[in-house]
Amino acid sequence: MSPFQAPAPTRVAATVWGAGLAAYIVATTGRTSLGVAGLQAAERFDISASVLSLFVVVQLAVYAAAQVPVGIVLDKVGSRKVIFTGALILSCGQLMLAFVDTLPLALVARVLVGLGDATAFVSVLRLVPAWFPGQRVPLLTQMTGIVGQTGQIISAVPFLALLLGAGWTTAFASLAALGVFVAFLVLVVVRDHPTARATRRSGESVQPVGTGVEVPAAPVPAEATRVPISAVLREPGTWLGFFTHFVCLFPTNTFMLLWGVPFLTAGQGVSAAAASSLLTLAALTGVVTGPVTGFLQSRHPLRRSWLVLGAVAATVVVWGTVLLPASPRPMWQLALLVIVLTVSATASNIGFDFARTFVPSERLGTATGLVNVGGFVASLVAIFLVGAVLDVVRPDGAYTLDDFRLAMSSQALLWAVGLVGLLLCRRSTRRRMADRGVVVPPVREAVARMRRRRSGAS
Repeated sequence: MSPFQAPAPTRVAATVWGAGLAAYIVATTGRTSLGVAGLQAAERFDISASVLSLFVVVQLAVYAAAQVPVGIVLDKVGSRKVIFTGALILSCGQLMLAFVDTLPLALVARVLVGLGDATAFVSVLRLVPAWFPGQRVPLLTQMTGIVGQTGQIISAVPFLALLLGAGWTTAFASLAALGVFVAFLVLVVVRDHPTARATRRSGESVQPVGTGVEVPAAPVPAEATRVPISAVLREPGTWLGFFTHFVCLFPTNTFMLLWGVPFLTAGQGVSAAAASSLLTLAALTGVVTGPVTGFLQSRHPLRRSWLVLGAVAATVVVWGTVLLPASPRPMWQLALLVIVLTVSATASNIGFDFARTFVPSERLGTATGLVNVGGFVASLVAIFLVGAVLDVVRPDGAYTLDDFRLAMSSQALLWAVGLVGLLLCRRSTRRRMADRGVVVPPVREAVARMRRRRSGAS
């Protein structure tokens, strides 16, 4: 192993990652906490359901807008300081929300929560390649996303119980205290990298160790540590990651964050309990698909875009089979829908692996933030499009299945934009790889080579 590659994982590495992951779990809890308190929020702030949806829009908008600035700061000061500061900002937002009783101040509080949340995921992702060998990074990236989503369970179970039992102020003040706790845990435990020797030098290969394929990064001058955004924007691999996240994440967010339950209950006619079971199935599916996707990424680094395209194709096909018939679908078909939506969300994390592969480590935070923007901007547009179509076809809000069939079909526009961007960026990235001496063979040649190996082994 090169002295400049990350060392083998140790108990210390796992502890550092675990502390960062704890902060991400708390951030996810903050992001989803208001979702389980919708009825109480409507009563506390005396607002309608449509106004309540502003909280979702504000949360996503702030999160997306903060990604690139957070990434730039992350590259300058490191994960430890960014996670610590973000956790304190999130805690301030939760504490403010605990005591305010007017809508404008509540929205300001959610802006703070969104800003604090925006720092967690990209910062933890930056820790992973610094502390673990490259061949483990794809799997740990997937696991970061999966384990981090347990914050939804904290919101849905202990937080909701505290909200119903002790009241609004106590529940949100408790989340604020939890945020302060993890902030100081990160300050004590997390370090940005093991030693100076363990960080990758500019111009070194940034392809995962042990995959058998090395993709040389572009040479980086010493002044690159100032992280000019133009350098990240010129790298086609950055945009390959952007459009991967764009095209894979929006269908899942559109369904899970806002329109899934109305589609299932008002459109498909399933009970609220059945809808909840389907969402639980989605969470459980991620526990399986995340590690599998991470393994395939690491094993076949030159075919990662095919994993993305396969996930998109499966999602489009299954959505088509659900939306084309004019009658409600059986439960097994709806279960298949939430499963492929989870697969799509899992595939979106491959975008971060593209950024890690093609962007030098000095600029990784900026590139990761930009990739993260893709999925959340697409989600905002998709959520808006579905709502706009529903408002046009059914202004009174008495939605039917036909209304949802038309509204959900508007996602086709985002798939078209995302796929075109993905394919164009893949072509540009492969040209850049060829310039650096790495040529991606056609799939038929790769399949033929695998068959020869198997026949030789037998």
